[in-house]
Amino acid sequence: MAPPSTADAAVMIDSHLDEAHERGLADDVLDGLTRPFKELPPKHFYDERGCELFDAICELPEYYPTRAERSILESDAEAIVAATGATELVELGSGTAAKTRVLLDAMSDASRLRRYVPFDVAESVVRSSAEQLVAEYPGLRVHGVVGDFERHLDRIPGPDGGQRRIVALLGGTIGNFPPGSRRRLLRRIAALLGPGDHLLLGTDLVKEPAVIEAAYDDAAGVTAEFNRNVLRVVNRELEADFPLDGFAHVAFFDRRNEWIEMRLRALRPCSVMVGALGLRVELAAGEEIRTEISAKFTRTRVEQDFAAAGLRLAGWHTDGDERFALSLAAPA
Repeated sequence: MAPPSTADAAVMIDSHLDEAHERGLADDVLDGLTRPFKELPPKHFYDERGCELFDAICELPEYYPTRAERSILESDAEAIVAATGATELVELGSGTAAKTRVLLDAMSDASRLRRYVPFDVAESVVRSSAEQLVAEYPGLRVHGVVGDFERHLDRIPGPDGGQRRIVALLGGTIGNFPPGSRRRLLRRIAALLGPGDHLLLGTDLVKEPAVIEAAYDDAAGVTAEFNRNVLRVVNRELEADFPLDGFAHVAFFDRRNEWIEMRLRALRPCSVMVGALGLRVELAAGEEIRTEISAKFTRTRVEQDFAAAGLRLAGWHTDGDERFALSLAAPA
């Protein structure tokens, strides 16, 4: 047998989904579609097609969060790496690691880059990005973890040799969780941090509602296709027959809760069979399924969430227009 290539030796991927993930999807569909107000959790957007669509969304003119976050990284990554002294980057919801390269570059330039730990639900995306990164960064080791936030954070490997690390949750993903769940997630993330470690958290900031709504309802319809992708996932994985052309994309800013909501609205009466569950779902014309919330933050709200999770704010970085923030947190 031929010895493993250098790339093979530098990449390790642990998957914790398989049947457990299928049960998780089934449980979420059964729970969410039998409620009086139907909903599906946004984590199920992100199959391979969903990841491609989200990458396309990030390039749209209306979608400011990615550009704003990237501008912060490009201007402040060096300072963030210096402040943390990190040699290891753990990224939750890593996707294709597009923005991550800015941090990896800063760590590499400081001669500190040792290991990258991407955590994501899509194994093919984790594997392909891992192979690309070890080719781009000589000496880098990648230990990918395929799992979801609610079940598998405890499968993330400990720091390699006691090195300091940054645990990054970028892109405003934390806003997809309502306040109670958000703070529970932050407590679980805090449990990953040693005394010298830091959390790097991306949060979209409160601003003019029209700007926020345009970011989630683009003129080209890419976000609408992304939203309907959750129905495509349910159709494929659970033998359902949702008619994709029977649902309209809806996005609006809830001023009271200061979050955006995405929904799918039935354009006509719809009777859907979810074959794998033996579940019949009836939707009236105009009835909606909520598929995502995306909370927007103030600095005070971020500090309060950190405090509830046993963390303290250690750094605050915003773009020039103060549309987005990257905050560093350390164990309190």
